[in-house]
Amino acid sequence: GKTCILFKAKRLAIRYRNHTFIDLTERVFNPSSPVDTKGSICTKEKATLSLKFGDVEDLRGLVIRLQMSNTFYEAAGQNWFTLDSVHIHYNWTQEATFNASEVYAPATSSYHCQHVSSLHKYDTLLVPSSHTDTSANWHITFTDFQIQAFNVQSDKFASASDCATFLTPAILMGLVTSLILLLVLAYALHMVVHLKHIDRYEEHKATVYFPRSP
Repeated sequence: GKTCILFKAKRLAIRYRNHTFIDLTERVFNPSSPVDTKGSICTKEKATLSLKFGDVEDLRGLVIRLQMSNTFYEAAGQNWFTLDSVHIHYNWTQEATFNASEVYAPATSSYHCQHVSSLHKYDTLLVPSSHTDTSANWHITFTDFQIQAFNVQSDKFASASDCATFLTPAILMGLVTSLILLLVLAYALHMVVHLKHIDRYEEHKATVYFPRSP
């Protein structure tokens, strides 16, 4: 009876091989027909968010499970929760598994990222766990993803730990501009030093021409 996992996203889409993306957003968040989450489990150390969709287009018995863990790290002096893996179960017996160990946050915070995806253009936070199973044939993308487990208070997200990296576009452009200015300055100093060297050379150079006598 107590909320132990909070999850939201603006979009959830999956794709098998080169087929079109299947948008599952309405199936997850539609208040009139909410997705089946009865398979979800919460303990102090482990949590599983189970989203059971049933039959979706050509897929039978589609279920997406998010496996999370809560671990104490002595170096940090606090607990951190990690989204260990994302599983896609389909056609009753088949499964695709993605490692998601880069998705983590302090246990007192929520985790937010604009894209949590298996696509390279979104930094591939979801990595196929093995090339021997079918995970390499699948793509899954959560847009505007936020999740929290283990320390949910008043059914509201805690302050978010964002996945934004240090090299944001603005910072990257600043670094490029600074590099260009440094190169221009180095070239200008080089030219000034070179000009002074020529002046000193010309001062000590004495060339005397004597006319030939007839």
